[in-house]
Amino acid sequence: MRKLKEVLRLRFGLGLRQDQIARSCSISQATVHRYLQRATAAGLGWPLPAGIDDRQLNELLFPAAPKHPRPQRRQEVDFAEVHRQLKAHKHLTLQLLREEYRETHPDDQDVVLRQEHRAGEKMFVDWAGATVPIYSNAGGEASPASTFVAVLGASTYPCACAALSQDLANWIDCHIQAFEFFQGTTKLIVPDNPRTGVSRACRYEQDLNRTYHEMSQHYGTAIMPARPYKPRDKAKAENAALLAERWIVAALRHHQFFSLTELNDAIAVLLDRLNHRPFLNGRAHGRRYTRNWTAQPFSCCRRNPT
Repeated sequence: MRKLKEVLRLRFGLGLRQDQIARSCSISQATVHRYLQRATAAGLGWPLPAGIDDRQLNELLFPAAPKHPRPQRRQEVDFAEVHRQLKAHKHLTLQLLREEYRETHPDDQDVVLRQEHRAGEKMFVDWAGATVPIYSNAGGEASPASTFVAVLGASTYPCACAALSQDLANWIDCHIQAFEFFQGTTKLIVPDNPRTGVSRACRYEQDLNRTYHEMSQHYGTAIMPARPYKPRDKAKAENAALLAERWIVAALRHHQFFSLTELNDAIAVLLDRLNHRPFLNGRAHGRRYTRNWTAQPFSCCRRNPT
């Protein structure tokens, strides 16, 4: 029932698409579709009616129904024949075989991933690879400070800040700093499966850290981890990390910092300079980064969400 309620919250509360809900809840799109279809038939939305418990919810959504015959399965690909043809013709490619297969199976789904970034929909987050040393006033020993980056999907508007470590507390705090910087939250947060935020990274069934998930509920957003080993899912975050390393971390190479506050103040200055750099490609010449997004305003923003 926990995931079922989360599906209803993300759909009717935040208006997310079925594929986004499936990745956020670590369930299949078919399951999401079935939950929403049954909820619509039962006249349920979000929030749920007061006083309804899990048993009553289960009876409303999953009443006893007559059995139906299973639909016929689509004819599977004959991979033995594919291998035989590849061996027989040295110039034959899998792409040509796939195009020939789709001519006889036009309903087969395309494998190309096309990402559409809508204003206010996604915020990509990640740790940059480069660190900045913070020196101790006493012995002069240096401790590496990690750089957190967040970027909006539609406008590519970046945010960056430093943290003493990449543990869960700093991971949550950096998210809150990003919310304050953007002056709002997006519908989705897309992390790159960090151990602090994702307990188990899997292509289909990621397990979110409980504290991380509760943070998303507190701020009215949802977590949708990028698929492991799929750089295209998190290209925005990787580009933002590269910008932070080149225009912020590299620019601080001649400076010495003795506190995290001092470092973040310097990062804020360079970040403002980065966000006001003009674009240099084609028609975008002379334009600057802009938020250009529909934010979800939050009046409950606190450093220590409860």
